Amino acid sequence: MSLLRSTAVIGSMTMLSRVLGFVRDMLLARVFGASPATDAFFVVFKIPNFLRRLFAEGAFAQAFVPVLSEYREKNTRAELKDFIDHMFGTLAAVLIVVVGLGISAAPLVITLFAPGFSDDPAQRTLAAHMLWITFPYLFFISLTAFAASTLNAFGRFAMPALAPIWLNITLIIATLFAAPLFKEPVMALAWGVFFAGILQLFFLLPFLARMGLLPRPRFGHHAGVRKTIRLMVPAMFGASITQINLLVDTILASMLMAGSVSWLYYSDRLVELPLGVFGVAISTVILPKLARAFSRTDHQDFSGTLNWAIKFTVLLGLPICAGLVVLAQPMLATLFEYGSFNAFDTHMVALAMSAYALGLPAFLLIKIFAPGFYARQDTKTPVKIGLVAVGANLLFKAMIVLPWMFLFGGYAAHVGLALTTAMAAWVNLILLAFFLHKRAVWKPDPALWRFIRQVLAASLVMAALLLWLRPDASHWTQATAWWRIGWLLGLIFGGMGVFALAAAITGLHPKRLWSGLQNTEPQP
Repeated sequence: MSLLRSTAVIGSMTMLSRVLGFVRDMLLARVFGASPATDAFFVVFKIPNFLRRLFAEGAFAQAFVPVLSEYREKNTRAELKDFIDHMFGTLAAVLIVVVGLGISAAPLVITLFAPGFSDDPAQRTLAAHMLWITFPYLFFISLTAFAASTLNAFGRFAMPALAPIWLNITLIIATLFAAPLFKEPVMALAWGVFFAGILQLFFLLPFLARMGLLPRPRFGHHAGVRKTIRLMVPAMFGASITQINLLVDTILASMLMAGSVSWLYYSDRLVELPLGVFGVAISTVILPKLARAFSRTDHQDFSGTLNWAIKFTVLLGLPICAGLVVLAQPMLATLFEYGSFNAFDTHMVALAMSAYALGLPAFLLIKIFAPGFYARQDTKTPVKIGLVAVGANLLFKAMIVLPWMFLFGGYAAHVGLALTTAMAAWVNLILLAFFLHKRAVWKPDPALWRFIRQVLAASLVMAALLLWLRPDASHWTQATAWWRIGWLLGLIFGGMGVFALAAAITGLHPKRLWSGLQNTEPQP
């Protein structure tokens, strides 16, 4: 119940932020469409976000939270505060250096992240100018992640989950009010990103102060900091495999037809909704619990927590995956097909979104299995697995995307990028689960596989009915906004009802479902 409540808190706060995020993206699509300028902004926006997940939400959080939990369990309050102060000071110093290097080498960074922009000097120059403005966002948002990790380790989940709302608010304001003031309107978005980082950090600091944990930057050698860095270095790769694969997509998309980067961005945003609301929420909740179970050498609690998280993720992830694949076109037409975003853009994004969605269950479950290693302070195994996953991603792209470009002249090649990224996620997931089970860290409870089969069967029934009821794409293009909204809501709620009925037929009655989620005893 405690895990479920905490997950619900994070999920609800994140959902609020994501709803505003969709408002933001609808405005971006309506005002800016899919153009070389928006391609430039989305690449620039991805660079500090990628590094944020590498430095902060990925590697840093996975290394810092277990060490912080250990200090909380075994050390005095004064020693805990001293560790937090030294960690904050060290992280801030490293970020200042990284941000300085990024700003000074902005044109080179753009070439590395979007080599296709070299064919358009104006687009490359615009991207470099925006990167000068947005790169400091990395400093503020990484310190925000530090504050959020500290709060999460003490069971304070709500405000860290709500903090991203400020990014959506600032970008909405930039789109509506600041963009017309700029010669190049998209530059307003870069300034919106900059101010969003500042707002998010100062939003969380008062909550640390109330707990008496407001960090005072301190420098010098500290055993806890050294341990965190030792864990963080390999985790920088292991915790960010999905982001690395998505980054590879952006790099290759910059070489494809204009609009490809934007199409991938919008498709990824819809798939990121359940990943951000449920996957990140569950992962955030279980990491401190797993770390404490490991510190107490409570193997039963450790494995039971993983089993609970897997069941809850499967119950949400499989039907959502089926819905996103079948309803990609209606969702995108309803959300984005207005103004500068036309029917062709909707079609291209829908193709990529369906491909990404096929990997959604894997993306979600990676968020569950990876903390199983990091909570045990094992950051090397996910790195080795990550190397295999990245290699598989590149191999899949060579086998699928290159022939696609040769046969179809690059038309819709971005779909191949999305599909191969989804395939690589499944490779990553299978290897993570295999090694956790092989080392007897995770033991599936006896009912897990039957539970997965029942949810999968109900999801397929729901998908088949939605596919039969879904109107043709031309109906969505010609319909009014309110007609689209009504039909889409009808399909979504109808699909939920069919899933519930099919689940009951397969044996997943509400009482059994609840007992299944509660039954997390490891197999003898």
